[in-house]
Amino acid sequence: MKIKLVSHSLVIFGLLAISAPAFAHHGTTAYDPQRKVTMKGTVANFEWTNPHSQIHLDVTDDQGKVVHWNFEAQPPNILIHAGWTRETLKPGDQLTVVVNPAKNGSPIGIIQKIVLANGQELTMTEK
Repeated sequence: MKIKLVSHSLVIFGLLAISAPAFAHHGTTAYDPQRKVTMKGTVANFEWTNPHSQIHLDVTDDQGKVVHWNFEAQPPNILIHAGWTRETLKPGDQLTVVVNPAKNGSPIGIIQKIVLANGQELTMTEK
């Protein structure tokens, strides 16, 4: 009986231990939700992937240096309902982004809104 209890406890502990990263993945504590930054740049790459789409943007800073930013967006199944397709952003596209940046100053953030060169606004939520 004791061996069964120990073995079941180990199995449960093991399952919880390997599932912890899945729960941690959805944390946004690395980003500053109180701060919104607007920047212009050129799309280097757009990854239409799960669990989150990624937008890689080359932004020229105040000193004229190009900084490569990586922004997290919603997954494709949500972006589709917001009017996006895998072809919405292409390398070379010029756009303006509004993001919640990383708290530690790293060139990463979460997209809140995108404005394309033609003025069209794209959001991360369903229309």
